[in-house]
Amino acid sequence: MRRTKGILFYLTLMGPGIITAMIDNDASGITTYSVAGARFGYTLLWTLIPTTIALIVVQEMIARMGVVTGKGLSDLIRENFGVVPTFYMMLALFFANLGTTAANFAGWAASTEILGMNRYIMVPAAALLIWILVTKGSYRVVERVLLLACILYFGYIISGLMARPDWGSVAKNTLVPTINTDPEYIMLAIAIIGTTITPWMQFFLQSSIAEKGIKIKDYALSRAEIFVGSSITDIISFFIIVTCATTLFAAGIRINEASEAAIALKPFAGDYASLIFAISLANASFLGAIIVPLATAYYTCEAMGWEAGINKTFREAPQFMWIYTSLIVLSVIIVLIPGSPLVALMVLSSFINGLLLPFVLVFALILVNSKKLMGEFVNNKFFNAVSWLTISILIVLTGSLVFITVINAIA
Repeated sequence: MRRTKGILFYLTLMGPGIITAMIDNDASGITTYSVAGARFGYTLLWTLIPTTIALIVVQEMIARMGVVTGKGLSDLIRENFGVVPTFYMMLALFFANLGTTAANFAGWAASTEILGMNRYIMVPAAALLIWILVTKGSYRVVERVLLLACILYFGYIISGLMARPDWGSVAKNTLVPTINTDPEYIMLAIAIIGTTITPWMQFFLQSSIAEKGIKIKDYALSRAEIFVGSSITDIISFFIIVTCATTLFAAGIRINEASEAAIALKPFAGDYASLIFAISLANASFLGAIIVPLATAYYTCEAMGWEAGINKTFREAPQFMWIYTSLIVLSVIIVLIPGSPLVALMVLSSFINGLLLPFVLVFALILVNSKKLMGEFVNNKFFNAVSWLTISILIVLTGSLVFITVINAIA
């Protein structure tokens, strides 16, 4: 009986960590992993190990701040660093997330077309359903829908197994780093980090932790959830790269988006693998279209000191609801315009997130190490080392990409 009560209690706390980590694999992320596997085979798999460690450390740090302070990350940045830097960061993240939201609706459009549906019907229908779910529903309802839909992500693991990869080569490339100075390789490495540890997910996780009201005495369960969620999300990323590397890279087929991967899989892994890949993409795109604009509305309102929350009404939180609505409407318009550069938008949004991430993490690290703010729950040396290393690697990779691009342009 006590064990049953413990499980039920854990289920009431579960949500923010799993959802944030799993939905990090949205259409933009899946496109990045698919392109990485198709263009460079297994050679980028090694990036997932340090990225997973960094993801766990960063997510735990962010969640801990939410539990201890009861506030969102942008709220803390505004209070401790001022309105001006907060405003410009929010502005940059707004446009980055507009691209990511459009990428999710593009992924939804492409995957539903593979399944025989019309994008001009399915995209507006999905947008309306998403809008109603968030603006008319409650936090608990939205959370349950998201948790249920997370199950479909395991379709990527099934597709990966059906592709029958060379597990010896997979293991070698996962454990032994491959150094490549190709600008595209470096950009994809940055994009993998940027789409796995995104700025928006830090804001969303801390805001959802604060809104759910998780207490310090219950935080051990939330920490376990973060570890499980972060591990699973990168296992799924691993199988997406493996699937595309085994089939498309081996056959010399170049792709630009995840929906192309779903179609191209048919001759190599069979109709079922292709169908599972397409359904999983549709699911990920739909969930990403819910979460990314929601995260944007959360942290923008917190930064400006406006009311925010799914449980609020339009009258109680007009800015929150209108920011959410505008992101959805603008994204749908972008996707439905014939000839829109959707593929470039997907990869670019991941790349921009990778560029913005160091700034977000620096603010978060300063805050989480403030004894005045966190008391005894400040970071330990290991967490600080991993976080600063992540920031340093991003800066080095970005600098290398800029340098190589300039040299190639001059040459």
